[in-house]
Amino acid sequence: MKRLSKNSFKKILVPLDGSKYSIKALERACDVVNSFNSKLVLIYVVEKTVPINFLDRKEYLEILRKFGKKTIDHANEILSKKGISAKSIIKEGNIAHEIDKAAKNEKCDLIVVGNKGLGSVSRFFLGSVSNKLSQSSSCSILIVK
Repeated sequence: MKRLSKNSFKKILVPLDGSKYSIKALERACDVVNSFNSKLVLIYVVEKTVPINFLDRKEYLEILRKFGKKTIDHANEILSKKGISAKSIIKEGNIAHEIDKAAKNEKCDLIVVGNKGLGSVSRFFLGSVSNKLSQSSSCSILIVK
């Protein structure tokens, strides 16, 4: 069995959505950061869905952007109490695609993601983000239950 070196996970990406599962993933990522002396990157993706009309779309996206900032701020408060700092990213687009793109751009070795998120209806129709990432990611995935 191959033993992991201290350099195995230099940079870890944690996608957040405000759910208890993403907080559990953040907590697990903290364990990995402490074990491997890794750097941490947080990402929140504003999903661009198709609303009813232009005004609804604009307002809806603004609400999601504010929620994303609040979610990232909350995660940074948790990290601060643990003495860990992180780079924070907010993107807009397809969630799984933007997470995978960020992992490549940031040269992450690991993505730590919760197995469920906030959107149960969209998950039913579109498949979960964690499932999509496990199929398409360019780096290792740790799915936290």
